[in-house]
Amino acid sequence: MSHGVYSQPLRARLGDAGLARLEAHLERRSVAPGEAVVREGDASRDLYFVLSGVAKIERRGVEVGMLHAGDHFGELALISGRARAATITADGALTVARLSPGRFEDLCREDPAVGVGLLRALVDALGGELTAMTDNLGTLLRERSLPRRVSVTVTCDGDTRAVRTGTPVGAMLPAECEGARVVAALVDRRAVSLHAPLVADTVLDPLTDAHWEGQRIVRTSAGLALLEAAARALPGRTVRLGPSLGVAQRVVIDGPAIDPEAAARALDHQLRILMAADVPFREEIWDVDEALDHFARAGWNDAVALLRAAREPTVTTVTCGRVYVPRMAPLVASTGAVEGVSLAVEDGTVVLRHADGPREPAVGVRSHESVRPEGYRDAHDGMADEHERWLASMGVDSVGAFNDACVTGRVAEIIRVAEGFHEKRIGRLADAIAARMPATRVVCVAGPSSSGKTTFLKRLSVQLQVMGINPVGLSLDDYYVDRARTPRDAKGDYDFEALDAIDLALLQRHLGAIVRGETVRTARYDFRAGTSDPAGGPTLSLGPRDVLLLEGIHGLNPRLLAGTGAEEHAFRVFIMPMTSLPFDRLWRVNPSDVRLLRRIVRDRHGRNHDAASTILRWPSVREGERRHIFPFFDEADAVFDTSLVYELSALKVYAERYLLEVPTQSPAYTTAFRLRQLIDRFVAIHDEHIPPTSMLREFIGASSFSY
Repeated sequence: MSHGVYSQPLRARLGDAGLARLEAHLERRSVAPGEAVVREGDASRDLYFVLSGVAKIERRGVEVGMLHAGDHFGELALISGRARAATITADGALTVARLSPGRFEDLCREDPAVGVGLLRALVDALGGELTAMTDNLGTLLRERSLPRRVSVTVTCDGDTRAVRTGTPVGAMLPAECEGARVVAALVDRRAVSLHAPLVADTVLDPLTDAHWEGQRIVRTSAGLALLEAAARALPGRTVRLGPSLGVAQRVVIDGPAIDPEAAARALDHQLRILMAADVPFREEIWDVDEALDHFARAGWNDAVALLRAAREPTVTTVTCGRVYVPRMAPLVASTGAVEGVSLAVEDGTVVLRHADGPREPAVGVRSHESVRPEGYRDAHDGMADEHERWLASMGVDSVGAFNDACVTGRVAEIIRVAEGFHEKRIGRLADAIAARMPATRVVCVAGPSSSGKTTFLKRLSVQLQVMGINPVGLSLDDYYVDRARTPRDAKGDYDFEALDAIDLALLQRHLGAIVRGETVRTARYDFRAGTSDPAGGPTLSLGPRDVLLLEGIHGLNPRLLAGTGAEEHAFRVFIMPMTSLPFDRLWRVNPSDVRLLRRIVRDRHGRNHDAASTILRWPSVREGERRHIFPFFDEADAVFDTSLVYELSALKVYAERYLLEVPTQSPAYTTAFRLRQLIDRFVAIHDEHIPPTSMLREFIGASSFSY
């Protein structure tokens, strides 16, 4: 018989070989509908495994649960000889496998390893049932006017079954799904930890580490495990997780100078001890006042500032030892599920490296997969350092501190300084371009989706004009090939992000002629018809004080300008929101979430695309970025961070409604619900103080630039 019919704990204890040896001692039996397999009070001691069908559990004539394929019953009778505690009746055709006391004794004598493994699996099952029963009793004894149901109905992979209330969702799911690890669960499309109890009728699905939401859960879990390791390895030190570095995350160690190599070794050693011990991530519900007191005494001032604005009287915390953090999203079940992570030192900074980290540009630290170009080190590091300095000078170093500033009436000041910071950096970029004139005739601007490229180009054009330079715009989008010639991706969909989707030969001929001073009739692409017109665009030429602004996702790809005469002196700019505020020492805003929220608001606000469709397209957009933009990041001469410290508070006004429009049955609901939780932690601000030239206006509307 298939070993898949046995429970996961039994399969884990015995393995395929052990199960095969166990089956030699089992007797298969078919039970007719309505027939009792055992009756309450019987003295029989047989153990039964349900191979197929469903059986009812009744005590004193009351139905208290159901048994399905993979379940077993009769453990206490076999082990202790106790009388049957319930009647088990076939609810339809039922097939079971029976292990009699005599055959069990034969098994233990002839094959002790399998016998002991079986006993351990049975004890595991009994222990889980006892824990669930204790939890349920505790819940029932709390102040409730509505009695909790004994069982709930769960639909999983098309199969609907009744299970005992309080059953952990992880008990209903496999360890792997389609070759990927199951790291969390989706309960009615909401992500929850595997130890979360089932308390209502629900649709249950696995969430694996192949999904971007699953990867995020694994990485955050690794971060909490690292903080616990730091409490053991570096007592007295304040350790926190810094910005994302693409395939890693910066580890910030405050206090006196410390040897980063020694710190990384100590942290890595303790982290591996935690992983080997497979310590559970345990959740506790605290009163907000209790949490405020704890985090204040622990020195977690950022968490305190955030909790002061909490709406609920309680807060859920999570721990895997002595370090508690407010829980903002589910984590994996235990530290053993955090695999593939390690501590390393890069450019003198300790980093936590992830096996599944997104291949994106590193922010502030060189990494092996995402190397920062030497040409922009000073400009980018200077921008990041200056950004942190002015935030610190304004007392805005966390989300909670930002919320406090908004509540105390400093919104207008923060917006003015943030926008002034952008303008200052754009002016410096214009200075750098002017310094390379007249050799530089082409400025390429590239960045991933929703980076603010359109507004950036408009504002850069203004600054160039201030320098006496005339910018001439050209978009790569007008050089798409006809729809019929567009390459397709692995799924068979059009791959508009591929370089081969561009008529590269035509573009290079036009660029070469323009750089040589010739007048060229450029191309035009009709997006509605999906057709290209090689000479349907405007006529362009470059004068002595003109510079061509070339915008598109392939702007950093060296092949783009090959053979045009402009490749050696082109000025390449990469733009993207990169810096973000932390919530506390573990959690922080992810820049990719900022871009997704920008796109959701823009697409719904200005293009009438609903949030669900935008979210469902996001993975393919991100994959295109990883393949066609980020690999050429080190070609950039300058990097511009389009982050605005206040933008999530402004986006919240629009995004909250658009995310609520996502149906609960949509596959996009998982991400929509998480994003709602994210923006809910920000104080909303209205846009009257946001200038019409702001990058944010590209997404919320009312920009002074025409697009």
